[in-house]
Amino acid sequence: MKKLTWRYLTLVLSLPILFVFASYHSMADNPKQSEQNRSGNSETATLAGGCFWCTESDLEQLDGVIDVVSGYSGGEEQNPSYREVASGKTGHIEVIQVTYDPETVSYQQVLDYFLRHIDPTDAKGSFVDRGAQYRPAIFYHNSQQQQIASEFIAQVDALGVYKKPLAVELIEYSQFWPAEDYHQDYYKKSAVKYKYYRYASGRDAYLDTIFGDDRKSKPVTLASMIDKGSKSDSQTIKPYVRPSDSDIKASLTELQYQVTQKDATEAPFENEFWDNKQAGIYVDIVSGEPLFSSTDKYRSGTGWPSFTQPINKGYIVTQTDYKLIFPRTEIRSKFANSHLGHVFKDGPAPTGLRYCINSASLRFIPKDHLAQQGYAEYLKLFQ
Repeated sequence: MKKLTWRYLTLVLSLPILFVFASYHSMADNPKQSEQNRSGNSETATLAGGCFWCTESDLEQLDGVIDVVSGYSGGEEQNPSYREVASGKTGHIEVIQVTYDPETVSYQQVLDYFLRHIDPTDAKGSFVDRGAQYRPAIFYHNSQQQQIASEFIAQVDALGVYKKPLAVELIEYSQFWPAEDYHQDYYKKSAVKYKYYRYASGRDAYLDTIFGDDRKSKPVTLASMIDKGSKSDSQTIKPYVRPSDSDIKASLTELQYQVTQKDATEAPFENEFWDNKQAGIYVDIVSGEPLFSSTDKYRSGTGWPSFTQPINKGYIVTQTDYKLIFPRTEIRSKFANSHLGHVFKDGPAPTGLRYCINSASLRFIPKDHLAQQGYAEYLKLFQ
């Protein structure tokens, strides 16, 4: 669903081999959950995870789901068409609206199942479907859904099971526009074409690499992984929440925004903390997750705050940066995904590393204020 031309051209050119894949990743024989609501009550979840053909077909297999409708949400255009949304010019995202029985399945369980069937790490699209109209998002209908979603995403992110930071956007729900009839229950009405499209998209191959190729026969929920502390990092770090893009932009100075969100670099010797000698810790300016301690800070002569190590590597994500002629190791925060700086192998003992960090990405908390601001556990660093 990247573009109309990609989808339909792929299907037309592939007609001779469609039947080869007709049985590949076959759908469960179970039809949509019984239309009879077991409790007499129902609640709604609005979710975006790329192609709504795929998310609709997956969510309809979850026990307790009453109905799933494909559609559009997030933009201002009234009653948009598929072609308009697919163009990426409407501001809408391709979504599904899930009606479920809250006495059979909870909102968190719906989110758990949803996250296990999408790529929640790609903010630029989903598999072959590229563009903001296919980005992962949760549209919360009330403050309770917002809180549940925020906390659960942070806990899942802390697991590290997806190997990249989650990029699921939380958006306040305002309006849902059902997609054209052609798209509703597409996996049933056009089963052969759907199965080929899904196979070609790489969705299942990706999910198999994350959860194992037996994920359908032996499903493991994210909640159970959180309870068991299945990842070592999740046992030692706490989840932090990345605010919405609009809240981030409103709360940061222009320099802080350019550094953390646009990967800019501030000027050396003219930033806030390069020569700071106070005792305390440095936290992410966006999320507040603890990053560095003054006990590991040293004067590198570069004009930027430099540290030999982070407080906890679980809050740090590294990736290769090719913006200069030679590759560098970029550092980003785990939960906020803020650009922090780079790490180099020219530091002093005991690590031999130099974490070269932009002051604009940091907030400093003096030692005497740690307990007051919720960081009492780090007082032990100064004993």
